Order: sequence, then C-alpha cells, then structure tokens
Amino acid sequence: MTPQRIVIIGGGFSGMTAAILLAEAGHAVDLIEIDADWRSYGAGISLNGGTFRVLARLGVLDAYKEVGALTDGVEIWGPADQLLARLPTPSLQEGATGNGGVMRPVLARLLAARTHAAGVNVRLGVSFAEIDDSADAARVTFSDGTAGEYDLVIGADGLYSATRGAIFPDAPKPRYIGQAVWRAVLPTPAQVKTVTMWMGPGVKVGINAVSDTDAYLFLTEHRPTNDHVPADTHLSALKALLDKFPSPTIRQVAAELGPHSQIVYRPLEQLLLPQPWYRGRVVLIGDAVHATTPHMAAGAMIGMEDAIVLAEELGRAAIPDALAAFQSRRWDRCRIVVENSGRLAEIELGHGTHEEHQRLMGQTLGALAQPI
Repeated sequence: MTPQRIVIIGGGFSGMTAAILLAEAGHAVDLIEIDADWRSYGAGISLNGGTFRVLARLGVLDAYKEVGALTDGVEIWGPADQLLARLPTPSLQEGATGNGGVMRPVLARLLAARTHAAGVNVRLGVSFAEIDDSADAARVTFSDGTAGEYDLVIGADGLYSATRGAIFPDAPKPRYIGQAVWRAVLPTPAQVKTVTMWMGPGVKVGINAVSDTDAYLFLTEHRPTNDHVPADTHLSALKALLDKFPSPTIRQVAAELGPHSQIVYRPLEQLLLPQPWYRGRVVLIGDAVHATTPHMAAGAMIGMEDAIVLAEELGRAAIPDALAAFQSRRWDRCRIVVENSGRLAEIELGHGTHEEHQRLMGQTLGALAQPI
C-alpha cells in the first residue's frame, strides 16, 4: 500500500472513524472541522448492536463500557402498557450486547481522544472554500486562506454537506418526512430494563439507558409541516404529548421532566443520494450520502461502517478502484436502513399496521446483523 495524503471534511462520528483507521494504516490524514470547539449537540443516542463491532475495531469498546449502556432486546408496548412484541437483538460483538445507548457528547469525546492518539492532524474552526480536482491531485483551499494538495478528499460533513454541494450541485436536497423527534435525559425508571417503546396514535415514546443511572427519552410525533418550535415551549409541549399515554411509566416520566432535562426538538429529514457517491478524488460518507431517520438506531453505525469499508478498500486497490468497491459494498446496506426507517415513520403516521412495524423492524435488524 502506498501512503496517501487524505483530508477529511467533518469531525463527526463517521469522519473521526475514517481519520483513525486511515492514519493507523499509514496515511497522512488531515481532519478539518468547522466548529472551533468541536462540539457534539443533542442528548442521548441509541446504538444498534452492530455499532459495537465498529467500536471494537477502533479499540474503544472497553472505554465505551465505562461511560455508556449495554442492553438486550426491544420491547414494544401499547399506550396503556399492553405488551405488543419483544424483539431479540443478538450480540454481534464478543463482550457486548445487542444494543445500547450513550450521551452523544460522551461518545464524541471518546472518539476525539482516539483521533488525537492516532496521530491525525486536527484543524478546528476551518472549512473548505474550494476543491480543485485534477488527475494528479485534489487541491483544497481552506477557509483560513491556506491550501493543500491531497490524493483523496473525504466529505463527512453531514446532512447539509457542503462537500456534496460542491461536487454534485444538482444532488437532491434532504426531505422532511412529516415527523419530528423530541429527546430528553432522565434517571432510568426502575421498571425499564431494556429499550422500551410505547406506540400511540401518531405518537411513539421510547426510553433507552445511556449510562448506569440515566436514560434518554425519545418521542416521535406526527407534524405535517416543518414549523419552528420556540425553545421556551419545549417543556410544556413535550409534557402535553406524553399526556396522551395512560401508561403509569410514561406518566411518571412526564411528571419528572423539568428545565434540567436537556430537552431537544428536531424535525426529521432523510436523504439517499443516488449513485455515484464519489467524483474523481472526492468521496462522500455518512449522512452526506445516506441520512436516515432514527427508527432503527443505525444512522451513526452505518456512517462509521462506511469508514471501515473505505479504509479496507484503500488498502487493497488504487483510489479509482477503491472508491468503486466502497460504493458497491455500501449501497444496499445503507439503502435498506434509509428506506426501511422511512417506512417505519410512515406506519407510525397511520399508514400501516403494528404488525408490519414489528415485522419490518425484525427484518431490518436481521439484515444489519450480517457482516459489514
């Protein structure tokens, strides 16, 4: 393998994973992140069990166990605590369980430390101004006036990717799906033993542990238009939605919510960029090409898997062939997650049955259990 000069645009989970693996493979890696403080926004994040294969590959699974939660199975209940289904989530990694959860900033700090330890040249508060791709190299001009020449440019800059806009100016835009998600942090209710969801009319509530003591609440609601929701109304609005459920557990959670609960509201959007996912020496990974809704808890996982596959293919072939092989390996797996998650959202909006919802979740979990 010939060492390559690589720049990664975006310091999120997929960008950091790519930086770590490529630096440890002997490449010279620059990682640029527009946020000067390298922050990760949001509350908790649910993790598909396959994520632990990625964390083990990065050498951080043991560190994760000290700060995150490991759980098994998914329970689905009706609004009054009537059990609808129990879905198994077999372990896909020795020493881990079938799913889990962690605070998003906690996982980001763990991966940032690993990125530095791998010897990646991290530049914060910097974006790119121009990418001039040629047969010999890609010249990247940065927002601070500096420039560099690279063998490969990786766009890992998320749902609203500037890299995607630069190389595919006619690419489709993210699509609002008519559903929004609320998240909040709370002490784990004693009666919640694993990922638990309550299905109501037009509203779904879930609770998932993020540490030994805390959990995060997620609630998806039908919201036909993508309107602004003022921050000073978040607490009252979330409580009103929870009041739709007669479940004693949900009533307890609603009563305990307050200004301390780190409530976050986000409209849900999705994107599946048609092939190709690369042009010349520039390739896109993660949410920049396959942004999914959170219904399968797999968005972070498939972005980090992208990084693994890209690093593997760059170790086997020259850049043009490696990028083609990367795209071929990733397309179907990522498409399944985006499309099936979108269908789950449609069912929750009343366009399907609970039976189809459970069946589709089980089928998708089975597909994600397959090798990367």
